Amino acid sequence: MSKIIWSKIDEAPALATYSLLPIVNAFTKAAGVEVVTSDISLAGRVLAAMGLAEDELSKLGEVVLQADGNIIKLPNISASIGQLKDCIAELQSQGYKIPDFPENPANADEEAVRAKYNTCLGSAVNPVLREGNSDRRAAKAVKKFAQNHPHRLKAFPENAKSYVAHMEGNGDFYGNEKSVTLDKAQKVTIALNGNTLATIDALDKEVLDGTYMSVSKLKTFIAKTIEDAKKNDVLWSIHLKATMMKISDPIMFGHAFTVFFQEVFDKYADTFAALNVNPNQGMSDLEQKIAGHAQEAEIKAAFQAVVESDNPEIAMVDSDKGTTNFNASNDVIIDASMPVVVREGGKQWNRKGEAVECVAVVPDSTYGLFHEEMVADCVKNGQYDVTTMGSMANVGLMAQKAEEYGSHPTTFELAEAGTVTVTGEDGVLMSFECEAGDIWRMSRAKDIPIKDWVRLAVERGQIEKVPVIFWLDENRAHDAQMIKKAKTYLADLNTDGLDIQFMDITSATRFTNARVRKGENTIAVTGNVLRDHLTDMYPILELGTSAKMLSIVPLLAGGGLYETGAGGSAPKHVEQFLKEGHLRWDSLGEFLALAESLRFLGIKNSDSKLSALTAALDVANDGYLGNNKAPSRKCCEPDNKASHFFVAQYWAKALAEGDNAELAAKFAPIAQELIEKEDTIMAELLAVEGKAQDIGGYFNPDEAKAEAAMRPSATLNAIIDNI
Repeated sequence: MSKIIWSKIDEAPALATYSLLPIVNAFTKAAGVEVVTSDISLAGRVLAAMGLAEDELSKLGEVVLQADGNIIKLPNISASIGQLKDCIAELQSQGYKIPDFPENPANADEEAVRAKYNTCLGSAVNPVLREGNSDRRAAKAVKKFAQNHPHRLKAFPENAKSYVAHMEGNGDFYGNEKSVTLDKAQKVTIALNGNTLATIDALDKEVLDGTYMSVSKLKTFIAKTIEDAKKNDVLWSIHLKATMMKISDPIMFGHAFTVFFQEVFDKYADTFAALNVNPNQGMSDLEQKIAGHAQEAEIKAAFQAVVESDNPEIAMVDSDKGTTNFNASNDVIIDASMPVVVREGGKQWNRKGEAVECVAVVPDSTYGLFHEEMVADCVKNGQYDVTTMGSMANVGLMAQKAEEYGSHPTTFELAEAGTVTVTGEDGVLMSFECEAGDIWRMSRAKDIPIKDWVRLAVERGQIEKVPVIFWLDENRAHDAQMIKKAKTYLADLNTDGLDIQFMDITSATRFTNARVRKGENTIAVTGNVLRDHLTDMYPILELGTSAKMLSIVPLLAGGGLYETGAGGSAPKHVEQFLKEGHLRWDSLGEFLALAESLRFLGIKNSDSKLSALTAALDVANDGYLGNNKAPSRKCCEPDNKASHFFVAQYWAKALAEGDNAELAAKFAPIAQELIEKEDTIMAELLAVEGKAQDIGGYFNPDEAKAEAAMRPSATLNAIIDNI
């Protein structure tokens, strides 16, 4: 029997799995395919780190190196410290004997505990599983549905004031970057003033980048954006990715928080130091630290006074709850937040819940340039038209921890001023003069993934017959090295008839957007960071959500990893479900990923049953879209559970009418029963709407409770369980 591994993860997609997976297994087993789960949830990873559970992530890390590896990966939490602490507290309340998270380790034992917990922070899953490059695009049926049922993009005002601010010159990671391509495998040492920070075993032909963020220039930049926001009368907001960039971006967030409320942090510096207040963790953590302190009310009043002064308004995460952009570093995640700024007409929400024009502060110009141009384009040309706009497909370099997202072990907040050196066997490769507190990091891109990335780009170009644009800037140190490699490998490939160009970020964005506005498609070939930003921005504008994108990772070893989209709004989905039993998570990403996973197996094994099963699922997915069976956002209307029922009904009907006689005979009565009992099943599913749900935990739900909550139709369960 063939096997597909389905990742057990977190939040809304995890809840949806309790309803969807029994249906999936009932259908796939009929064609000799078993779908098994692997727990890579945050709770699962915490327990594994503490030796209380199997390390499923490491096991999956072995699967992706196998020729027949086949994994469907749902979106998981990339944990901030705050989320990790909440998860630990929940597990402790459930009886697990695990230690608290030591924020400031005081001894060797606490250092060891902190090191174990650090493995659960940030992008812990993706670097392990992404042993291939990214192929992300909109399925034709999904694109057609979006054009026929357009979601709303709000118009930009006349004479719009919204803009993006990013650092310029040599202050940020982009401006300070140096890059080398190694001519042999060797040990490379990173040192500050001769004291080793880290060593790595670098590979032959590997690209190594070193760079740093000047904290003094960052603070100056932040202060200027605040002043400019006052002058321009716009809302102020900062956009980072503290979940993925778990070392650098919380530090940048902390500096922004401190600069905005500088007088408060200066006045209460001694109190904050005594209470171990860490601005990198935001206002929510600060409020917990000062709770019960003699100066608590005074400190809160001081913060409120700054808010009510002539400073610009701060963007809100939740206006109803009074939660600002400074609540926690992971509350505003740039690749989810910036598409919303564009979608809303260059606006974010103020304290009154009003959408108003804003300055979006994106300190590092590495990707700030992209967001700057996206907003500027709409200010100049107006909002996009969902019914006619073209598509952006992306081929992204991410295999073997490519580029910035793999840089956590080589990112440092410098303890002292001086010289950072990167030294190989034959001497110093790079050196940097830095100040105390600067954020220094190394990024890596290995040669085999780069070669595969170029091949994949050409392959996609040959299929789509549209321009293939490498988003590489010859004036950026890293990109200059990548351009040399890309051109070398392109020379070995058949590029006849292809339009392949190299462009800097601003030019590539303008080129792509001009084509999008004309209804034309373009392939963007990018590194890992821009991949993440583009494959949220464009799909959210085109399709309404990035979760509807096909996200395929052809693994270097020959297998496949099928990702199911973004989970950025999943916490709000869970909140609604617990309150009123309605889950609005759309599982279309899972439906599409399953089809591609089955297609891979069918082609690999030349299996007619698998081919028939896959073709029927394609029909079911078309029916799901064509009949508009996506979950409603509103309680007491069909939700995620209902969408799973309809896919099952359409899938069974397609199999019954298909050309595989054995499957047709098996599923004909099932299809008939699902059609005849539709009213009963829908009544049972809707009966739980409006009722609060208890699933026994947020990070680590009780399996029985969660399954009962997500499978409330006895009629549907009986049909599925008897297949």
